[in-house]
Amino acid sequence: MQNTYHIPSPKRQIIPKKKIVALERYKAAVIGCERQHLRALGEIAHQLGKRGWNFKVDPCTSNDQSWTTTHINSNQPFYYNNTLICNCNLTNDGVCHVVQIFLRVQGLAGILPPALAKLHHLKIIDLNANYLSGNIPEEWASMQLEYLSISTNNLSGPIPTYLGNITTLKIMSIESNQFSGIVPPELGNLVNLEYLILSANNLTGELPDTLTNLNKLTEFRISSNNFTGRIPDIFRTWKQLQKLEIQASGLEGPIPPSISALSTLTELRISDLFGEGSKFPSLHGMTNMSRLLLRSCNIYGPIPPYISDLKQLQILDLSFNKLEGNVPDLGGLASLDRTFLTSNLLTGNIPEWINNSIRNIDISYNNFSKSSAPASLCSDRLNLFKSFSGRDNLELHECLDESPCSQDLYSLHINCGGKETTVGRIKYEGDEDPAGWTKYFHAKPNWGFSNTGHFWDIKNTPNDYLANNVSILTMENSQLYTSARLSPLSITYYARCLANGNYTVKLHFAEIVFRSTISSYSLGRRIFDVYIQEKLELKDFNIENEAQGLDKAVIKNFTAVVTNQVLMIRFHWAGKGTTAAPKRGIYGPLVSAISVESDRSPPLEGKIVAGAVVSVLLLIFMILGILWWKGYMGGRISREKELRGLDLQTGFFTYRQIKAATNNFNVANKIGEGGFGSVYKGILLDGTTIAVKQLSSKSKQGSREFVTEIGMVSGLQHLNLVRLFGCCIEREQLLLVYEYMENNSLAHALFGPAGGQLKLDWPARQKICVGIARGLAFLHEESTLKIVHRDIKSTNILLDGDLNPKISDFGLAKLYEEENTHISTRIAGTIGYMAPEYALWGFLTYKADVYSFGVVALEIISGKNNMKYRPNENCVCLLDWAMVLQRKGNLMELVDPELGSELSKEEAIIMIKVALLCINPSAALRPTMSAVVSMLEGRTVVPELTVEASIYANDVRFESFRGQCQTLRASSSESQSLLQSSNVIWTGSSSTSAHDLYSINLDS
Repeated sequence: MQNTYHIPSPKRQIIPKKKIVALERYKAAVIGCERQHLRALGEIAHQLGKRGWNFKVDPCTSNDQSWTTTHINSNQPFYYNNTLICNCNLTNDGVCHVVQIFLRVQGLAGILPPALAKLHHLKIIDLNANYLSGNIPEEWASMQLEYLSISTNNLSGPIPTYLGNITTLKIMSIESNQFSGIVPPELGNLVNLEYLILSANNLTGELPDTLTNLNKLTEFRISSNNFTGRIPDIFRTWKQLQKLEIQASGLEGPIPPSISALSTLTELRISDLFGEGSKFPSLHGMTNMSRLLLRSCNIYGPIPPYISDLKQLQILDLSFNKLEGNVPDLGGLASLDRTFLTSNLLTGNIPEWINNSIRNIDISYNNFSKSSAPASLCSDRLNLFKSFSGRDNLELHECLDESPCSQDLYSLHINCGGKETTVGRIKYEGDEDPAGWTKYFHAKPNWGFSNTGHFWDIKNTPNDYLANNVSILTMENSQLYTSARLSPLSITYYARCLANGNYTVKLHFAEIVFRSTISSYSLGRRIFDVYIQEKLELKDFNIENEAQGLDKAVIKNFTAVVTNQVLMIRFHWAGKGTTAAPKRGIYGPLVSAISVESDRSPPLEGKIVAGAVVSVLLLIFMILGILWWKGYMGGRISREKELRGLDLQTGFFTYRQIKAATNNFNVANKIGEGGFGSVYKGILLDGTTIAVKQLSSKSKQGSREFVTEIGMVSGLQHLNLVRLFGCCIEREQLLLVYEYMENNSLAHALFGPAGGQLKLDWPARQKICVGIARGLAFLHEESTLKIVHRDIKSTNILLDGDLNPKISDFGLAKLYEEENTHISTRIAGTIGYMAPEYALWGFLTYKADVYSFGVVALEIISGKNNMKYRPNENCVCLLDWAMVLQRKGNLMELVDPELGSELSKEEAIIMIKVALLCINPSAALRPTMSAVVSMLEGRTVVPELTVEASIYANDVRFESFRGQCQTLRASSSESQSLLQSSNVIWTGSSSTSAHDLYSINLDS
């Protein structure tokens, strides 16, 4: 694929032979003019620091090589060129005038020469890829320039306002310098501009409205700057624009609607927008589009089908957004060679056109159905890394199901991009795979990587993804730094089969691509981010700055917690830094080596390795724990020894760590309290905010739930399940460490104090409802461990900062074997959410969770608490009222008035009908949770089914329900006491609810 970033260079002018004859005839006049030119050129050479021009010959009429580069590689954007071009036809007196100067890649370390203004006929200045400093001289304001390219230098200061006086300019490129300040409004005077390139500087402020005057623009690039404000609505007048690039500019979204007016675009690149999100922009009429990049733009909703009408499309990059739904059929785009849909929320089946394609496609980090995977799951052209397990968890199955872990590992060392080598007693494994645009490398049994992205504006080769040093390295252990792994966008290294626990991660870096010379080879700025376990650890990381120089090593140390035997380290380019220094296509993450060491020593040989068969051992551990506490096995020993003896599958924290994180369990950090004990907000040393459940020292029930919860949650990872970081078993303290949920619980959002309630609009409620359904579908049908939660309620649904719902509190959860029709167990749960067959007879199946979900769904749509809402004496609760309204044909009366006109009536009716299906008194008639997800997402029609109203009011089986509900209503004035009371009444009920996690000190 050819390079597309190429400012057109004017053709070199050739002096006709007859003009040379004329020059000889008018020798005296020519000689006089030559002296003036030579004097000006002498000043120019001095100011530039240019050496080598031969002033003994005429630069216009001689073919001396000091003035002319005969062979120019014009296929490269920055090519060596030392050429001065004259025009001898401008006047009739035979005088030749300098009209073009090309001094590319000359290593010039001077300044931009003011003396250039003495060449009155000069039209073109090209000083790309040098080391010139200072600013643009004011003398240039009087020139009649048409072409000004001074990219990739060391120029600084504000863009001069007097540039607006050079109204003859057609092309201006000042990319890859250190210019700062605002874009002056005076640039709007350059009405003849066709190319304006301002990328990779330190420009700030808002873009001036005067840029709308540039209606001849064909190319506009402002990437990698620090602008502020929204993308301005300035595109409507740019009817001839062909290429638009706004990557990591600092500007905020959304993408303005006026972009749809740019029907002549062939290339659109927008990425890394701050601010609010938006739906996919309207690009219907851009039939000439060949390259489309909308990356990290906070775009949500579906991918529009009209993309298939862009028949010229060669590259499509929609990665790192929030795109949902199915992928449209793009198989008819014959020119489409590379497609990047990485890290979205795409679902459904993988389309056949993707499965059968021989092109390069990346659909990693999504939520596709695994059943739709191609027969050859792991091709070099189709990246399926985490394409079924989603982007927000640490599960890893793709291409590895046939390679189960045989034993736990406690260390891993990789020489990234290099050969196997040994440092001391540590062997670093080799990593020499050439990678590629959409590569999932999984040939190693215990580690691999997923790479996505291609280097823009160059012809990509396999060598682009590996770096080798260009100078002699003198640092310690230099063999780790002689080579490195590169990525143009994002590369994730994973380690698997690790023993759960805390690890020390060491990342080795050295900038070996740039050179320590006074030239353009030292001007590159490589900036990227580093994530460990999907937590941002390094933001805007610059190797050269951290190491205080080039070819110098820097090692960054981190602590990571492994909870499911997988560790992931991701290096990500967010569009910042230079992309054209020392030449185009040099940017993105670079890593030299990775070292991972467990904080625990490996067990002695022969010791049983815990976790080899996770589901079986977890069950054994829970049974043993319960037997111990009941006194059926051996004498009683300390609770700490008992729990540690179970070898629980999770990370461990020290009591000292937790004490420091919670400020010695300061009361100001308390965010909840229940039968289990207290809950505190804390902040770890690495900045991670956590929620800490502290077991009451007298709670036997809490001890049992402690084991159950660890056993369940540590074996589960899903976007809609709360994440367990680990536990602490020390000094008779039992502590669970969870991720902290910024937005409290769903109950608090819907029913909490008026001042603390969130305003949940309809899209948020729909998102929450579908998310809960997906989480339950995972527990019931997709997880290795099939689990019945037993206590689904609005207080046990937590909301993160993006209002993603997370199912919490697995203290009452039960393993559910598919061959069993049901589980007979003692009743435990919360009144108002328990299914009838379970509440009355202890008959437990996963359909009990379906019933509870139906109750929560009705609470979401109505904004009312099922236990506290009683519209009249004939209706016991919200559920009863819903069934009455169903019989009356007035379901919309259930809808929360707070939703107003923004509500989608069609979606609301679907949600209500699905909820009513779920609360059917007959468990056999309730749908599965996967069917619920399908109905809520509109992929399946909701069947009509009428449930008898007043079943709770009239059926003698529910008299106990009625009596206790009325007692609770009478004794409770707020949801907190009500819910805690309802937990206490039932034997074995949950006392560790999310309501306990987030009930007080919400702003702490």
